Order: sequence, then C-alpha cells, then structure tokens
Amino acid sequence: MPNRARPGRNRILVSGAEQALENFKEEIANELGIPNYTGIDRGELTSRQNGYVGGTMVRKMIQQVETQLAGGQLQPAHLVQQPAPKQPQEQTQVTQQPQAAQPQDTQLL
Repeated sequence: MPNRARPGRNRILVSGAEQALENFKEEIANELGIPNYTGIDRGELTSRQNGYVGGTMVRKMIQQVETQLAGGQLQPAHLVQQPAPKQPQEQTQVTQQPQAAQPQDTQLL
C-alpha cells in the first residue's frame, strides 16, 4: 500500500481505521468497475471516477448509521462530533480606518 500524505482535513480521526477504510474503498471501486483501485495511480483516473468512489463510500456509511439508528443498535448520543483539526491561522491584522468627518447639513434661517 503506497504511503499517501493526508493534507488538509482528510485525516483519520480514529487510529487503526485507515486499513479498514482502504479495504472499503477497494470494495466500492470494484463494485463500480475499477479493479485494483489501491494499486493504481489514481491520477490516471478522471475526477468523476475518483469522486464516485468517495461519494459512494459516504452514502453507504450514512446508510449504515441510519439503519443502526432506526434499529436501536446505535443511540444518537454515540454520534459525538469530533473536533475539527486545528488549522494554522493566518497572521492578518485588520486595522480600522478612521472615518472622515461627515459634512453637516445646516440651513440658515
């Protein structure tokens, strides 16, 4: 299995889940007619093909959780939201420009 860096938000939040996700990805790709998905250069595939694999994975995972929730096997309290990975914040300073004095409308009587 090639060592792929996981930049951005695409990080495995549960240690040990990476291999299971790779196996699931391979299974989904086979269902979609893309053989040996983990062994090929994914840059050779179209964005649409790669997107189908990821989108189908997400759909099936959501379907599985919904089924477990409906069957009482999983409680909503178990679905704890993981904190988002910390992103480095840009060092930008917002300075407020002083507002110019507005001319007053005055009428002479």
